[in-house]
Amino acid sequence: MQKPFVRPYLTTHSLQPENQESPIEFISGRRVGNSLFYRRNHFAYPSLSASAYWLPVNGSVSSPRLYSLTELMNLPSRTVTAVLECAGNKRSLFEPKTFGEQWEKGAVSQGSWKGVPLASLLEGAGIRNGAAEVIFGGYDFGERTDSDEVYSFTRSLPLEKALHPDTLVAYEYNGKPIPFKHGFPLRLIVPQWYAMASVKWLKSITVADAPFTGPFQTIDYVYYPHREKDEGAAPVTKLHVNSSIRHPLDGQILQTGSHPVKGIAWTGKGKIEKVEVSTDGGENWKEARLESPAASGYEWQPWVYDWKAGKGEYTLMSRAYDTHGRVQPASPFWNRKGYGYHAIDMVSVKVE
Repeated sequence: MQKPFVRPYLTTHSLQPENQESPIEFISGRRVGNSLFYRRNHFAYPSLSASAYWLPVNGSVSSPRLYSLTELMNLPSRTVTAVLECAGNKRSLFEPKTFGEQWEKGAVSQGSWKGVPLASLLEGAGIRNGAAEVIFGGYDFGERTDSDEVYSFTRSLPLEKALHPDTLVAYEYNGKPIPFKHGFPLRLIVPQWYAMASVKWLKSITVADAPFTGPFQTIDYVYYPHREKDEGAAPVTKLHVNSSIRHPLDGQILQTGSHPVKGIAWTGKGKIEKVEVSTDGGENWKEARLESPAASGYEWQPWVYDWKAGKGEYTLMSRAYDTHGRVQPASPFWNRKGYGYHAIDMVSVKVE
């Protein structure tokens, strides 16, 4: 009898708001389909009508603009394939534990985004001298756990990053309109930064002369290296160099023989240059094979190591290097909100 076809599905952490991670062990290739792209939300999904949608570009500009979707889609566009990784990805691996959604390894996905370079919209509005940041408001809103006030999800970028040619106001994902749960109709895409920068359901773009101080900029998405004090705090920005083993799975039982150790690696600076694998808990390391090298540093780099396994229990490990000399550390940079976990990845398996 033919076995029924079973599709992989997201792992749910919460439903109100909806937070679900990708099953990275079942993901291959350069693009993650809508159904398996991880979902990260701070509030309930907003109510929007694309037919009545306008995007204002205002603030410290000489000619404020108001764009319809049709106008935006008729402007010169770019397409970038980029990793989006939640800043809390792998939070469950921190020791001591940190509070927040206990993401495992699946709060990371990738696909192709098409849109208008943000720089085109800003330059068209005429940035005034003295401008320092660009603020992006989303249509999603609600109360935070630390306040009774209602906030929309709003963040800013320094002007230099906002003007990068590959920072996009995107309207398509993998050749189709961005799915509603991932920011339809417009989403900011900021390659090589953690995904909190890629504001969904984009409501407004405001050029500012002073640093933005909203709670999602100065309270959340900040590295606090101490549990009880704020000394040494620093903003979460670029992706760390990172890797994840996709196969075999942690705790899996294998038969003796040849097994491919497969995974992905990514970075926020340059490109992935090398991935090493250890099959003996870090005593010895050997170089993995990079498969179909990534076209840009925005994409993850698939890799594979051919392992001939005898009987026993093993700790398999992976560490990635990028072209800026960064390498995954043995231990993560601990911070009390649990952001940016990027230590050497590991899984334990038994071979019988």
